[in-house]
Amino acid sequence: MVLAIFVAGTVGLLLVGPRVRGRPAERTLSVVLAVAVVLFGVASTVSAMVPWHLDDSLPLQICDLAWVVVAWALLTGHPTATALTYYWGLTLGVQALVQPTLTSPFPHVEFFAFWGKHLLIVWGAVYLTLALRHGPDWRAYRTAVGWTALWLVAVLCLNGLLGTNYGYVNGKPSEATVLDLLGPWPLYVVAEMAIVAVGWALITLPWTGLPRRATR
Repeated sequence: MVLAIFVAGTVGLLLVGPRVRGRPAERTLSVVLAVAVVLFGVASTVSAMVPWHLDDSLPLQICDLAWVVVAWALLTGHPTATALTYYWGLTLGVQALVQPTLTSPFPHVEFFAFWGKHLLIVWGAVYLTLALRHGPDWRAYRTAVGWTALWLVAVLCLNGLLGTNYGYVNGKPSEATVLDLLGPWPLYVVAEMAIVAVGWALITLPWTGLPRRATR
């Protein structure tokens, strides 16, 4: 049911976006989506903190940062926020929908907070980058790879200090995921980064073509 809602909302935004582009309604819909992202993002963050568990209450997952970035991009159109919205929202956000690690069942509050946050992350990316045609260039690609690598290093260090496993970069989740196909730690982390870098390059090509070397 959630995935059906996701598909319907995605198709709707792809149809509506070109019709409102360049009109006052474009800004209105951007603000509405940003407010919804913030509401569900805050709800998800709070629900993860109550009750408090060091292992999973800190907002250190990519999607805990992605909802802030998506709202920022929708409200301001900032290049860095837009780049991260494109790459995080359309790949990592979709993966979270397809392979969720949620354990709270319907109709638990965390169930609605989790799905609402992730749906709106992807919808925000679809609307801003695909429907409104704010696609990336190779500079945006480098920005996204750089910030993601920085997040990875920071989370690896924090996990080592706290004895946690945020981002599943220090160990695989207990649920079956695609990471099970990528070998043991740390090989699966290296493989995951390589797959992400190549995948992001491939979804950059439709907007820019192949990168060209500078000529003298």
